[in-house]
Amino acid sequence: MSEPPADHAAAPPPRPPGTVRIGSIAGSDVLVSSSWFVVALLIAAVMAPRIDQVQPGLGPWRFVAGLVFAVVLYGSVLLHEASHAFLARHYGMPVTSITLHFLGGMTAIEGEARRPREEFMIAVVGPLTSLAVGIGALALLLVVPGGLIGLVVEGLAGANLLVGILNLIPGLPLDGGRVLKAAVWQASGNQHRGTIAAAWGGRVTALAAIAWPFLQEAVLGSTPDLLDFILAFVVAAFLWSGATAALGSARLRSRLPALQARRLARRTVAVAADVPLAEAVRLAREAQAGSIITLDPAGVPVGVVNEAALLATPEERRPWVATAAVARHLDPGLRLPADLAGEELVRAISRTPAGEYVLVEADGTVYGVLTTSDVDRAFREHVSR
Repeated sequence: MSEPPADHAAAPPPRPPGTVRIGSIAGSDVLVSSSWFVVALLIAAVMAPRIDQVQPGLGPWRFVAGLVFAVVLYGSVLLHEASHAFLARHYGMPVTSITLHFLGGMTAIEGEARRPREEFMIAVVGPLTSLAVGIGALALLLVVPGGLIGLVVEGLAGANLLVGILNLIPGLPLDGGRVLKAAVWQASGNQHRGTIAAAWGGRVTALAAIAWPFLQEAVLGSTPDLLDFILAFVVAAFLWSGATAALGSARLRSRLPALQARRLARRTVAVAADVPLAEAVRLAREAQAGSIITLDPAGVPVGVVNEAALLATPEERRPWVATAAVARHLDPGLRLPADLAGEELVRAISRTPAGEYVLVEADGTVYGVLTTSDVDRAFREHVSR
């Protein structure tokens, strides 16, 4: 199933609560959620009678053998998720972690695919890996002895074939949903339209999952029990919540292109760093500018006045305060290209949180100042429409 400033790059991301780190793959943490241990015990309990049939006399060790089977099974899930991670890294997207949980696994990929082909390849490689493991295990059944080893290989084959096929169902958050997203994206040229189509596919899949126990007897000839209904409810809830989250995210992101740094920029005036704050404010008012930047003796912008610090400075003190005293030094993250828009703009200001940013043209000249409050206001206005 399926962005940081240099001074923060070394800091590891916070580990989700209720997880245990068991290692890493290609620089990504491999985490096991607490729910996995519950499922491992359930698998051991379910497998124990079958183990007793093929390998009598194990006694309590049959539960240990069941736990080993659970570990082997989730090892194949880890292969599935690792294939997503390796291909995402191949396309330049950071992967922060791989988490094994009660319903399988999840690969935390930062950023978005740039092209439909990338989305398709990252999504489809997981189910293909599971199918390959399943087919390989089927072939292995021809040469391995029966008994306990044969049971493990048989279970591995069946589980991976099932996972591979089910994950190709075209609905988010399944991998097949991302495949559908890539197809609609390719056909329409609109990534968000692809996400919306795949999210609705996920909702339909969730309804099918909750309906399955009621159809089970007609299709398979077996009467559903309480466990069947519980599993159907859990799977349906997982699919519905994932699809709904994707739908909300797509609708939100579809409004982001309206956020354009150049349109939101405030006109600015530039003053020497040692100019009294009162004089800088007077010049800004005369020019009808909404921001002030400070210059060094060579005329190079070195700071941007913080609006909150300016408002907190009493007017009677402003003639005696240098403008530089309420300005933030222009670190690299506070200089942004004036043409930034949409998600790129949001990511850029998220990397270096601040109240103001200086927008510069390609030749380095200052275009204006962008404030976080203006971006927030514009975002709320577009969302509320």
